[in-house]
Amino acid sequence: MNIIGSNIRDMSRTAVRSIVDGIVANQTAIVKGGIDTPLRLSHFMAQLAHESAHFGTTREFASGAAYEGRRDLGNTQSGDGRRYRGRGLIQTTGRANYREATADIRAMDAAAPDFEREPEALEQFPWALLAGISYWRRRNINRHADRDDVRAVTRAINGGLNGFEDRIRYLGRAKSIWMEPNTPTATHPVLRRGDKGNDVVDLQNELIGAGYRVFADGDFGRHTEKAVRDLQSRHRLGADGIVGARTWAILLLRSGNG
Repeated sequence: MNIIGSNIRDMSRTAVRSIVDGIVANQTAIVKGGIDTPLRLSHFMAQLAHESAHFGTTREFASGAAYEGRRDLGNTQSGDGRRYRGRGLIQTTGRANYREATADIRAMDAAAPDFEREPEALEQFPWALLAGISYWRRRNINRHADRDDVRAVTRAINGGLNGFEDRIRYLGRAKSIWMEPNTPTATHPVLRRGDKGNDVVDLQNELIGAGYRVFADGDFGRHTEKAVRDLQSRHRLGADGIVGARTWAILLLRSGNG
């Protein structure tokens, strides 16, 4: 797996250069942190995109005052809410999480500062990226990514489903970049001409939602293949008529379900 600047800009046209460069320069830490398959990377990058406001910031826009007195975040001292506002690419928030991040990031890089004492350091690279990797592995989010369960991944990051549709859109874009064209996922199998059944019905319904005139009859025949090839050609995928992870991702975005 490799991340180049254009990959990130393909995910978000508003990505700022310092963040793009920071991720690209420190990407080896992602694999070392256990985010080591295309599916894991796709989920990770999708969550980073949303949490960082489209790769636009490493510091929460809000002041952090809303976190004042939040003992569940370890904010026990006056001013902790503002001092430990969200920072890094996954928005590490609260004194307790800054303390946890310090210990874990130092296991990856002994030169890491004490983020509880220097919270602003989490806005800078490599720490902004390492904070995201640290949170991901401390919460064992790979187990959700391996199942392609974007709801569970989002809950592990956010505690709820805030911005869920945005996260799904980014996941579709990430899969179209890092997943091999004909790779199955836990959600969608690889489909080709001659296949039949409910998975083909799902495919045909998505094609209909994307504006193609096909019947949802569960039979992957000539007309379904023609629609798939057209979709692939329009999005510069290999127009082989085989529906793998990248084709599914583009199709779900086109139909409004991704």
